[in-house]
Amino acid sequence: MRETVLEVSTRGKETQLRHLKRIMLAGLVASVVAIGGCAGMTETEQRTLTGGAAGAAAGAGIGALAGNAGLGAAIGGGAGLAGGFLLGRHHDATRAAYERGVADGMRQAQQPVSR
Repeated sequence: MRETVLEVSTRGKETQLRHLKRIMLAGLVASVVAIGGCAGMTETEQRTLTGGAAGAAAGAGIGALAGNAGLGAAIGGGAGLAGGFLLGRHHDATRAAYERGVADGMRQAQQPVSR
């Protein structure tokens, strides 16, 4: 009995979909474990780790569709790490500027007004 091209093509897509589901589940589990393990980290470290895990999961999913989940996970993980780190540093700088502004305002409020 000969298989049609459509049957072979459908079977290949089903296999890809199964692989994609497994990879996404692994990425979800890794993300949950990573987020749970962030208790003693700074916010920048947490954002870096979360960005890396999310990037790896997304990259693995895209890579699975393209034919190489491992390479996709590596590229996505690296991009996520860099993005998470940069976002964390930006938030640190914003928070520091806010705290400086509050401290300056408190100092100005405590100075007597001269007339």
